[in-house]
Amino acid sequence: MSHNFMQAVKERRSIYGLSKEQVVSADRIQEIVDDAVKYAPSAFNSQSARVVVLLGGQSDKLWDITRETLRKIVPAEQFASTEDRINNFSAGYGTILFFEDQMVVETLQNQFTSYADNFPIWSNQSSGMLQFIVWTALEQEGLGASLQHYNPIIDDEVRATWELPTSWKLIAQMPFGKPTAQPGGKDINPLSDRVKIFQ
Repeated sequence: MSHNFMQAVKERRSIYGLSKEQVVSADRIQEIVDDAVKYAPSAFNSQSARVVVLLGGQSDKLWDITRETLRKIVPAEQFASTEDRINNFSAGYGTILFFEDQMVVETLQNQFTSYADNFPIWSNQSSGMLQFIVWTALEQEGLGASLQHYNPIIDDEVRATWELPTSWKLIAQMPFGKPTAQPGGKDINPLSDRVKIFQ
């Protein structure tokens, strides 16, 4: 599937209706993630991004963890809608977990003390660019995805379940799969209020 860059940007949307039907191979998913991790920009070329790709039952396990964690804190009378949302995510083919390695961030803070306050901000900016690259690339392959943030309440169990380093800070979760529903309309605020050009 071939698109030019801006067309792909326009077509990338949050897709919540997903199925487990395989659209592309697991190898292709890994290729997309590998390329995104290699080429996403990062401050000082820090390369602080860490990614975990969960497919099939491994992805289901993540959403089981999330569901049971939320069951403990969401009032019982409100839990049905929460569970429906989680079930939508677990209905997909996989989930990509985005982390930032805090050991890398802290090393840079110690090396370049005058920028110390900025490195966590730059780390998050880099992660956002990586997420966007992966999300847009998945869309080009015919996959739907959305971006979720159940961190930090699931962080400890995620690290324990997949034996991840304690320095990896979970930033976002991206469930993906074959789209089973189209995205809703997208309201766009006037660009005259958002973009200024001076010549």
